[in-house]
Amino acid sequence: MKYLVAISRIFVGVLFIISGFIKLNDPVGFSFKLEEYFSSAVLNLPFFEPYALAISIFVVIFEVILGVFLLIGYKPKFTVWSLFAMILFFTFLTFYSAYFNKVTDCGCFGDAIKLTPWESFTKDVVLLVFIIILLKGIKYIKPILKPLGLTVVSLLSFVACLSFAYYVLMHLPALDFRPYKVGANIIENMIVPDDAPKAEIEYTWTFMVNGNEQQYVTNGSYPSVEGDYVKVDTKVVKEGYEPPIHDFSMEQDGEDYTEDLMSEPKLIMIVMYNLMKTETEGLSKLKSFVNSAEKSGYKVIGITASGVAQQEAINKNHGVNLDFYFCDETALKTIVRSNPGILKIHNGTIQQKVHWNDIFDITFK
Repeated sequence: MKYLVAISRIFVGVLFIISGFIKLNDPVGFSFKLEEYFSSAVLNLPFFEPYALAISIFVVIFEVILGVFLLIGYKPKFTVWSLFAMILFFTFLTFYSAYFNKVTDCGCFGDAIKLTPWESFTKDVVLLVFIIILLKGIKYIKPILKPLGLTVVSLLSFVACLSFAYYVLMHLPALDFRPYKVGANIIENMIVPDDAPKAEIEYTWTFMVNGNEQQYVTNGSYPSVEGDYVKVDTKVVKEGYEPPIHDFSMEQDGEDYTEDLMSEPKLIMIVMYNLMKTETEGLSKLKSFVNSAEKSGYKVIGITASGVAQQEAINKNHGVNLDFYFCDETALKTIVRSNPGILKIHNGTIQQKVHWNDIFDITFK
């Protein structure tokens, strides 16, 4: 039992630290995932949505700290029971998501490792088993340092987590795992190869035959049935290839300008996914920045999911004349974890991407 506890201790501790650190690198992204869970379509807890970012930061720091506590043997009972409570909650959440198909990605490892709902649930069940082993053998979890050393390591870990969280909130994630990272070409990431696997879809047709409803299953073809059509239900049997970027577009007045704009050699794209939530301090920096960019020969555009009235209000209230394009809000949240966020693009390739705090770090060449 002693050796089994030692293995479980290392496995659980390291996994919690890795999982927590990946989410700590992008707490804003994790808060978006929590908002999805809190929405009326999932857990129906909308009153938690305004606090999603604060909850995100608390959860990921607590996750990392518990991993550190377990490895160094600090307060074993508190640590193991906290791990048990946390994994029970996550197991329920991932099962709920998988069974009811509510959230397609749990966000357990941020954008670094994508897991399906059932993969996330399986991962949590495995972790639950290892944590139960720790509960059974809690007496074998001994500290590896003296009391002062345990206190110092714990305190330094907490301070390091807080400092890192503050840094990424004031700037951008230190590690960017998204398809919109610097150096990526947006158009290339939207291409579906000719030989890419196609989705396999099962069609269940319902017909009224001789007064009775009968069902026929095909792979898409219309069945030869002597009866009256009632309905058809579809189910994806096997997922097809999905390009890294599949929901990005730049539309204006119902027309798609994505290819035209992504062909621009000098493009500044100011991303504001929701103009009602755009930070005022960031907006106050736009006027002088836009003037400098345009003088350097750059085409400057705004891209948002908000309506025309809000776009006009931003231009009027902040002395800019941004040409706005529409894009899906989820896609914009994925592009940059800042509202506003600024991208410098050359022929579709992202050359620079910054938080509004770093807006004047954009170089014009």
